[in-house]
Amino acid sequence: MEYTKKEIKKGINLHTIKNEKFKTNLIAVFLTTELTKENVTKNALLPAVLRRGTEQMQSQEEISKTLEEMYGATFDCGIDKKGDNQILKFYLESINDEYLPNENENILEKSIKVLFEIIFNPKLEKDHFKTEYINQEKQNLKQIINGKMDNKSRYAYERCIEEMYKNQSYGLYKYGYVEDLEKIDETKLYSYYQNLINECKIDIFISGNIEKNIEKNIEENKVIKNLKEREPKFIKESEKNKNETEEIKTVEEKMEVVQGKLIIGLDLKIKDEKSKYTSLIYNSILGGSATSKLFQNVREKNSLAYTASSSLLKNKNNIFINCGIEIKNYEKALEIIKEQLEDLKQGKFTKEEVENAKKGIIAAIKVIDDEQDTEILYYFGQEFQEKKTSLKEYEEIIKNITRQDVIDVANKVNINTIYFLRN
Repeated sequence: MEYTKKEIKKGINLHTIKNEKFKTNLIAVFLTTELTKENVTKNALLPAVLRRGTEQMQSQEEISKTLEEMYGATFDCGIDKKGDNQILKFYLESINDEYLPNENENILEKSIKVLFEIIFNPKLEKDHFKTEYINQEKQNLKQIINGKMDNKSRYAYERCIEEMYKNQSYGLYKYGYVEDLEKIDETKLYSYYQNLINECKIDIFISGNIEKNIEKNIEENKVIKNLKEREPKFIKESEKNKNETEEIKTVEEKMEVVQGKLIIGLDLKIKDEKSKYTSLIYNSILGGSATSKLFQNVREKNSLAYTASSSLLKNKNNIFINCGIEIKNYEKALEIIKEQLEDLKQGKFTKEEVENAKKGIIAAIKVIDDEQDTEILYYFGQEFQEKKTSLKEYEEIIKNITRQDVIDVANKVNINTIYFLRN
């Protein structure tokens, strides 16, 4: 595997990942912009509108037909948030040219053109987005936003983040808000789209068994030539504002639920790079595996939870504990969770637990390059860090973390928000 990065225009980067183990090429384009209340809903709506039709392929059916003619190439798009940024994501996967029956065909080159066409040459009518497409996709997005409550575990997690990051960018829901959706029309959204395309950070990834001339192909692409250089506005990890507090915020919400959802948001008051990697091991021991403290003590030994786990949000220095419990077990479950946090601070865990956590993380690192999308997302994540880390360096950092390092991180962990969804 060979990874390279090149700035082809100011604010526009080309990333190539040459990996001969795949029979497909995966092209990904990420448009990154700051996460704001003003624009979060517009950004969520845009990928859905762009996939509806282009200047050359004027409907979703025509796009699908073109992909089918490319030996069943597949396209997907979506929205995400990373730290205090919102990401518009576009993917196109197609068969590697090496496996084509006609050696004169160049599916990779065509794939690039088709993906760029979808993102940068949308279907217009009267100098704005097609009204029919806007209205239909607004209804679809409205259903997604209103459907947030359908998955109670996910809803509780999102609500905890919202409370923890109240009046801050990261507290925004990535799909936006119905009240803002109603203000968007075809003219306003197209005007915003034009500004976004000219100002956002653009990262183009191409993964597969690719030739060296791919850089030239991208640089000479008409769409890329027409894009302006820019000073992209996005937030790196080191620039974010933490919503740390010494007082624990407790939020209780009632809804018709069979099972209570307990989410606890933790702050990690760390800044150095080593501690950020150590937090991976800390999280694994706390609740990131089937042998973790939460799983063993909250679920198995005391039978207080149907689920008990934790997840690390590395780019925000937060850990979220997630438990599905009987409502009557709330106080006892909370007490035992706090005991696990305190035990880790006091070093009440073994060297073997540390080594097992390290083995699990290293095993995950080793398979990053087994899937093209995972590999792309790893290198894209590097764009938001001050220091770039190769997969080999990542593995070495984990190997060298000690039990004392984990204790040090444990003593920089505090509860920020306790959110409980009950009936």
